Amino acid sequence: MKGALALTFMSAYAALLVGSAIAAVTWTATPFNPASVPLAVRTPYLSAWLPQGSGTALNAAWPTFWTGSILGWAGFVKVDGTTFNFLGVPNVAGVTFQKAVQKSAKFTSTQSIFVLSAGPVDLTVTFLSPVEPTDLVKQSLPFSYVSLSAASTDGRAHSVQLYTDISAEWVSGDNSLGVNWSTTTGSTLVHQVQLQNPARYTEINDHTQYGSAYYATTNRAGTTFQTGPDVTLRAQFVNNGKLLNTQDTNFRAISDNWPVFAFAHDLGSITGASTPVVISVGHARDPAVQYIIANNGRQDRSLFFFSQFATARDAIISFTNDFANALSRANAFDTKVQNDASKISADYAAIVALSIRQALGATEITISKNSDGSFNTNDVLVFMKEISSDGNTNTVDVIFPAWPVLLYTNPALGKFLLAGLFEYQATGQYPNKWSVHDLGAHYPQAIGHNDGNDEAMPVEESGNMLIMALSYTQKTGDTSLIAKYTSLLDQWTQFLITDSLIPANQISTDDFAGPLANQTNLAIKGIIGIKAMSQIASLLGDTARASNYSSIASSFVTRWQTLALSSDKKHLTLSYGNSASWGLSYNLYADKLLKTNLFPASIYQMQTAWYKTVAQPFGVPLDTRHTYTKSDWEIWTAGIMTDNAARDLFISSVRKWAADGLSSQPLGDWYETTNGNPQGFRARPVVGGHLALLIL
Repeated sequence: MKGALALTFMSAYAALLVGSAIAAVTWTATPFNPASVPLAVRTPYLSAWLPQGSGTALNAAWPTFWTGSILGWAGFVKVDGTTFNFLGVPNVAGVTFQKAVQKSAKFTSTQSIFVLSAGPVDLTVTFLSPVEPTDLVKQSLPFSYVSLSAASTDGRAHSVQLYTDISAEWVSGDNSLGVNWSTTTGSTLVHQVQLQNPARYTEINDHTQYGSAYYATTNRAGTTFQTGPDVTLRAQFVNNGKLLNTQDTNFRAISDNWPVFAFAHDLGSITGASTPVVISVGHARDPAVQYIIANNGRQDRSLFFFSQFATARDAIISFTNDFANALSRANAFDTKVQNDASKISADYAAIVALSIRQALGATEITISKNSDGSFNTNDVLVFMKEISSDGNTNTVDVIFPAWPVLLYTNPALGKFLLAGLFEYQATGQYPNKWSVHDLGAHYPQAIGHNDGNDEAMPVEESGNMLIMALSYTQKTGDTSLIAKYTSLLDQWTQFLITDSLIPANQISTDDFAGPLANQTNLAIKGIIGIKAMSQIASLLGDTARASNYSSIASSFVTRWQTLALSSDKKHLTLSYGNSASWGLSYNLYADKLLKTNLFPASIYQMQTAWYKTVAQPFGVPLDTRHTYTKSDWEIWTAGIMTDNAARDLFISSVRKWAADGLSSQPLGDWYETTNGNPQGFRARPVVGGHLALLIL
């Protein structure tokens, strides 16, 4: 995770505020008002947010991509002839409309729900990004829903019409590029827009440069559509309450008279709550990922849903018509997460709910093709983009902090994430004796590092792979992964034996803090990695190897204790011999997760007492080199605390930071403990680590 690159995002912070009216919250916020609200978050390229700051209503800012670039998404509701804007901040010259007044905002694990008052009618706007981790077809669909329901608030009947559109900004990171589009009619209306000159596997400003954006709705009575310039279509609706069912064929640049793709729905006269109007939005591309195979070959991989749908258009039609069922499944998932996390605390449940869409939204589920062109659904690989830090593909030390969300929702997703890393290294193309750092420098290419010049984190990544492989096996009872890749796991263990007790000068996952020799916390990871291989060998019936590695790990712990304690025996050091130093010893979490019980209870008790004495207003610093921290590692550290007061200190600090209103970017994980200011990262999948307490 090249943290240095993330510093460039500091300058982008101001840009994220463009178009936002930062103000105090005037609505009911449940469970709290986050810096940015997830609207449509399913994949690295379907990632739409409401930049919220300290109080921005749904109609007081444009939705943005996770980077902060605008995604045109506008909405109006017409009530008894008076038009109100409820989504985005459209400027329509020559026509008048009012702003609906936001009354409430709520988020769950899968939904963001806004209620806005438009005169005598309340409009409920529900953004649903399904989380369906045990259904690979559904989880791989790169689509989200927005549903709109109106209800009279005065008991009288009111005439209501609805309008929404998206712009071509959804297909590129460069608004000067040319696009074309089409609309297909029938029982479902589908707008499709794409670049005129797509470039496979490329990005501009983190937006994909190929594939198509889709906007779809059921073609029920009273539904109209239109494509054309933003001002023209919005004025058409404001003046007439409907669209013309016409298509603009003047294909042009995204920013040339801003082509938009619109639907209008006439609800007629309503009194009680109307049947929801359902609209689907998404972005699909094929192939999705390029993967390295033996002999430096290249394999094109498709999203899993293509095994059931001939085209993305077919898929979004099916998706649109499945809304009622999808909502039911989402509500059940939300309830389960809420119940599980609330057993720890309400603050914890809120953090978890905000983290799940973001964590899984960095992943894509792929399959390869057989020689006859059919899809091989037995060859599943999941890919994860290292969002906002450096864009790598399947970065091991990004998968590792995100790992708890995978173990909680479906461990098989974790297996499929690791499989690509294992398969590549088993081909023998990666030359180093430790685990590779990532599968590719730039998503969505997973083309390896045959030169061995990936970012070197030898102890970090080797320990991570061993710990994740064992935890998957323990959680599922499936030994196929460890059986197939025993030799690689053993190779990495051999390396850890040489370099983990007294780690050479190197970087760890927190690379933005710089390299350091003799890292106490890094040594913990390496030692647990060795013990993990002992357990792996035991599961595979290799008792001699299991016994040997177990004794090595135990002897290392004994020696480590003489190196790692401060001179006053009150805390672990950051690095051996520096008694003034300390840090978050979050790697002890793996000792609890794997139930290896390598480290004595006294270590956990000592650290629990220590962290209470060094907490800042927004949490405990990552280490003594700086006063910033990482939210994922804070929650992992909460998992090793021996009393609830210390555990809850970490949880409440992360919740306080997430709700402090000092940022308007998607949930970050790197922030300043003294004042709660963000340090650069945003929208990263590592927030999956916030589920760490749910899997202990």
